Amino acid sequence: MMKEILEGYIGNPAQLVTLRRVTVSEGRARGSGIIEIRTAGGLELDLLPDAGLDVGQCRYRGLNMSWTCKNGYDSPALIGNYEEEFTNTFPGGLIYTCGLRSVGPANRDNGEWQPVHGRFHSIPADNIRAEIEGDCIIVSGTVRETALFGHVLEVKRTVRVPVRGSFVEVVDRVENQSPKDEEIMMIYHCNFGYPLLSEKARLVLPEERKTVPRTEFAKTGLGRECVFDRPVPGEEERVFFHEMKKDFSARLDNPGLGVSMTISWSGDTLPVLAQWRSMASGDYVLGLEPTNNYIMGRHAERDNGTLKVLPAFSSQTNKVKIEFSDLETL
Repeated sequence: MMKEILEGYIGNPAQLVTLRRVTVSEGRARGSGIIEIRTAGGLELDLLPDAGLDVGQCRYRGLNMSWTCKNGYDSPALIGNYEEEFTNTFPGGLIYTCGLRSVGPANRDNGEWQPVHGRFHSIPADNIRAEIEGDCIIVSGTVRETALFGHVLEVKRTVRVPVRGSFVEVVDRVENQSPKDEEIMMIYHCNFGYPLLSEKARLVLPEERKTVPRTEFAKTGLGRECVFDRPVPGEEERVFFHEMKKDFSARLDNPGLGVSMTISWSGDTLPVLAQWRSMASGDYVLGLEPTNNYIMGRHAERDNGTLKVLPAFSSQTNKVKIEFSDLETL
């Protein structure tokens, strides 16, 4: 933005970009912080420092892109990591991180309780930094999942958003800070909703892929995983696992809306794309979820031989980028 300042077009960067921290004053999320971002490229985001620095609601050029669950935002203090409480507190949002030690259904593994989709989202981030550097908004923080006599897993998260652009990139350095190997499970649960998602939308996936349905009902939707219906009261969800070979990306086009979304990710650490397709009325959502597992829960994933290991005192880097652009309106 220095060019515009030096040439006298603006005197305050806030004329082109918003980077602001606010606190919710009422409702279920009372006391929670939100980092609001608005760019000159038409992107609006809520970052949630009290919920793992995940990404909440997202708009592009004033149009909603993300999916918000019926629950809405919650204070992490209200999240109970037991039984099926997840269904009462899951907020949705553009990126909801699942893990770090289990994802999928609640399960007991080696005598240790693992809640639905893990504990990451219920952990507030620490060491928050939010600033504009040149033509980029950078927000970073640290999330630690630990246990007495047990694991020490730390995620150093950096979120990048261009001042003039319309993408958000999340880069996570996941570190095992203990002297023993640790099994990790992670999903970047990216959720898209109306009006980006509608019967006019089409999903574009790489041709070189293997697609596996999770359930018998999902199997009935094979061949239609890239098209969408109008909301159907009470319809069961369908989940597909896409195993890519080299192109770790997917695109969602909505010609009627004139908008396209492209998601890309680090296939070396997140080799599977889980697709959550719910056409149910009121729960109308497309989840595109880069992951390192098959969402069976820690115990079943171990039995399946698909539980990934992060060696002692080692790290890996995960990247997820979501970009919005314009299509020619039909």
